[in-house]
Amino acid sequence: MEAFNKDIAQIKERVAAQKSKAKKYDIATFIKMTYQLFAASLIAATAGAYIGMQLAPTIASWYWGLVILEFAALFGIYLTKNKPGINLLMLFVFTFMTGLTLTPLLSAILALPAGASILTNALLLTAVAFGGISLFAINTKTDFSFLGKFLFISLIILIVAGIINIFLGSPLLQVGIATIGAILFSAFILFDTQNIIRGNFDSPVEAAIALYLDVLNLFISLLQLLGIFGNEE
Repeated sequence: MEAFNKDIAQIKERVAAQKSKAKKYDIATFIKMTYQLFAASLIAATAGAYIGMQLAPTIASWYWGLVILEFAALFGIYLTKNKPGINLLMLFVFTFMTGLTLTPLLSAILALPAGASILTNALLLTAVAFGGISLFAINTKTDFSFLGKFLFISLIILIVAGIINIFLGSPLLQVGIATIGAILFSAFILFDTQNIIRGNFDSPVEAAIALYLDVLNLFISLLQLLGIFGNEE
């Protein structure tokens, strides 16, 4: 009887180990797909920005219409996140659109005397910040899930402040918004990276778009800051 119990215990251990391996494999596959889609999204956005720069006057005249289409595409991603094929199409349509709507900001930065240097520095700072925060999120034992509500509330406040400043046009307020934005979206990278490695998203598409939005908004915040301080006026 004792030998039988030992056999049962060994079988249970093997099954548990197999389940653990399967879970790790599923998470590993999920993470791999997420970062592949994230990289592809960056390429789509770069293509959108490149095309947008060639059509800068047209983009500027249709800017708000493109912004509306961009938000519609983002909404479409969440509606189709679990529909293979369609979700990928919506992902790349959205990220391409974000590249187009970056055109006015990129044009304004590149028009500055040190515009090319400012753009390069913003890209480098974003890449360094993303890499450093991602490594920290992966290796730390601290669970940052408690930041969820705080980040969401902070994001709403930041959006409201941004809308208000559209009408005020205050450079000082814009510096504050961009500074807080850089800090906030750095925290979002930390928060979302931990959610990705724990498989807390419903699909790789949803995880990829969350990470893409974090990096995009961090880049925009840094670009605005460097642009403001690099403008001699």
